[in-house]
Amino acid sequence: MTENGRHSASELLAVMSSRLLDDGQTVFAGVGIPLLAATLAQRMHAPGLTILFEGGTLGPFIIPGELPPSTNEQRCTRRANMVLSSTDVLLLLQRGYVDIGFMGGAQIDQYGNLNSSFIGDADDPTIRLPGTGGGNDIASLTRLIVAMIHEKRRFVETVDFVTSTGFLHGGSSRVEAGLITGGPAKVVTDLAILGFDEVTKRMKVQALHAGVSAEQVRESTAFELLFDSDIKITEPPTDGELAVLREFDPERLYIA
Repeated sequence: MTENGRHSASELLAVMSSRLLDDGQTVFAGVGIPLLAATLAQRMHAPGLTILFEGGTLGPFIIPGELPPSTNEQRCTRRANMVLSSTDVLLLLQRGYVDIGFMGGAQIDQYGNLNSSFIGDADDPTIRLPGTGGGNDIASLTRLIVAMIHEKRRFVETVDFVTSTGFLHGGSSRVEAGLITGGPAKVVTDLAILGFDEVTKRMKVQALHAGVSAEQVRESTAFELLFDSDIKITEPPTDGELAVLREFDPERLYIA
């Protein structure tokens, strides 16, 4: 728990991510923290936000206490505008109809490249991870919010494998590779909110959570971070925000 035990790190991730979402946006969200952030935004400040699931559902509203375990589950379809095939959903993404995609990963580097495939050598990995799913499509075609716990083993100099593209090698390398749209917009962690330098595309700390120091963030990162000249302090989760999260996830499957 953080902030004197008021909330967990996962609740903090969900709240801070939800505040980055605007009314009227279409958001590509997976289960867990991304879905909780999107449903929290719908309830608190963005009633016109549209959730899109990789499994094919467009515009559902989740019933509190009935979080779907996967994007292909029947609970994903409640009050949905449409139920499509996965191919059609990815075509919507390709055509530019999605404003934000939510991502996570086991590793992220200073340019926002994500690894969710394996840890270690490709020929003999020490850990195998779930893989890409639609992650590479999302990362290649729309703006990303990445939500993850801030640890040195996760924020690495070089990811072991690029599952989902960020800004590749920095600078204009993403555009030169043919990815002319999208890219990481924000990285939300339990310590800070980070963005990316407009020119170099290196990760930059833009805000610290209450009670967190810049040194804590540096010590939890395996590469050199940039810092905004005017670092902001985020407002802690409100009682109302926490109440909504706990209403949607009463068994604390994702917010423990």
